[in-house]
Amino acid sequence: MEHSTVDTGASWAEVPHRIRAGDVLPEPWESLFGPLRATSRHGALVIGQIGQSIDGRIATLSGHSHYINGPAGLDHLHRLRSLGDAVIVGAGTVRTDDPQLTVRRVSGPNPARVVIDPRGTLGPGARVFAADGARRIVIIIEGTRLGTSGDIETIALPGSGGLLDPGAILDALSARGLRRVLVEGGARTLSNFLAAGCLDRLHVVVAPVIMGSGLPGLALPPVDCVTDALRVPIHTHQLGDEVLFDCDLSALPKRRLVPCPRQM
Repeated sequence: MEHSTVDTGASWAEVPHRIRAGDVLPEPWESLFGPLRATSRHGALVIGQIGQSIDGRIATLSGHSHYINGPAGLDHLHRLRSLGDAVIVGAGTVRTDDPQLTVRRVSGPNPARVVIDPRGTLGPGARVFAADGARRIVIIIEGTRLGTSGDIETIALPGSGGLLDPGAILDALSARGLRRVLVEGGARTLSNFLAAGCLDRLHVVVAPVIMGSGLPGLALPPVDCVTDALRVPIHTHQLGDEVLFDCDLSALPKRRLVPCPRQM
């Protein structure tokens, strides 16, 4: 594991253009974002992001989350948005947080905003659907009727039990030219992409906060043994008083489940 301290005051203006051009970035951004040049899924790059407390909470039990992370963590999230072709959230996140999903805290282009809404439950008033020049896409299950306006793109995919396959979602976005994708939330959406093996990297920004209770950032299928848990190569970066864990999921070997050793 390597650790670095990021000078978040360094110039950012040219980074979004340079990473799209495949250029080496000036430090400290090369150490932090250089790995995002690499692609794996048919020329795509998929990164997940979590902002959480030390004890792994992303919100209180009532759903309040503004803001667990401080300015450095929020700036990092907006930088990730500016590097992506698209940012994905689930319908639950839109209902709870009503996010804009724009780049406001740093310079850079706004990504396409993609909402996974299998049953078409959202109306046109959500801020994510604001007509501001960015592409807006809703992903639904085939046969679903939408309540959004007609100028919003729709992708209809097969579904099972009200769920959509993360791999099929990424293939559909890639076919539309959206290949560098940020999966921002919420916890269920991010967990589904991780469990499906569809994330190349995961950025976890940990704030110096202990909440004691609340909603967890990830919820994956249970394992019987610690040996079955995911262990990933990581780099850590100091962002102000917060710590970023950059997890390289693309480097994971194929997992082989083995019987759990009995306790002696």
